[in-house]
Amino acid sequence: MTAMLEVKELEVAYGKIVAVKRISFSVEQGQVVTLIGTNGAGKTTTLRTISGLLRPTHGEVWFQGERIDQMAAHEIVKRGLAHSPEGRRIFPKLTVEENLLLGAFARNDHGAIKTDLDAAYDLFPILGERRKQPAGTFSGGEQQMLAMGRAMMSRPKLMMLDEPSMGLSPIMMKRIMSTVSELQAQGTTILLVEQNAQAALKRADHGYVLEVGSIVLNGPGRELLVNDQVRKAYLGED
Repeated sequence: MTAMLEVKELEVAYGKIVAVKRISFSVEQGQVVTLIGTNGAGKTTTLRTISGLLRPTHGEVWFQGERIDQMAAHEIVKRGLAHSPEGRRIFPKLTVEENLLLGAFARNDHGAIKTDLDAAYDLFPILGERRKQPAGTFSGGEQQMLAMGRAMMSRPKLMMLDEPSMGLSPIMMKRIMSTVSELQAQGTTILLVEQNAQAALKRADHGYVLEVGSIVLNGPGRELLVNDQVRKAYLGED
């Protein structure tokens, strides 16, 4: 069976510095797959390349049987792949609702857009309660909900989440991570980059460990959780 997302021998460089070194991995439909690793391992670069924001120097990216690594970012969104970026990147002067509607820029099915807007408010009630408020007045956790809701508005088949719990309180982090499970239960496939390796691996069907641009380990999330190498390097255990 063909994977929903296939990354083949992907290499990405910034000038002469190779940030991603010919990595290969796949994401099956309905899965949560996580990439874990320290800062500088190449995780964000990988997601940015998949979503069309960067061009690879080698390798291929395939989504639902179609090669996408030379497509424009907006064309990739139209095909059902959404990216909630590191740092959230919301538009602070626009209202919550305006930010969400920007996530549907590639759609023209206005009735369905209204349905999806209501679904985002159901998933994140605070967004509905404050829909006319400027997004810049939100807390970090609320902005993360908004960023995820905006990605949902493109009605993605696969959603990439880059460090969704970064800088959040433990309570808000748990809320965001439980949302990952809710999205999976609703049928969305997830590719997750997350600094909290334990939280990510608990929810992941499969995980890949990146070190300095290379995949050094992979396996089912639950197996990586009890792997000695992972526990020492990423879970702070001796």
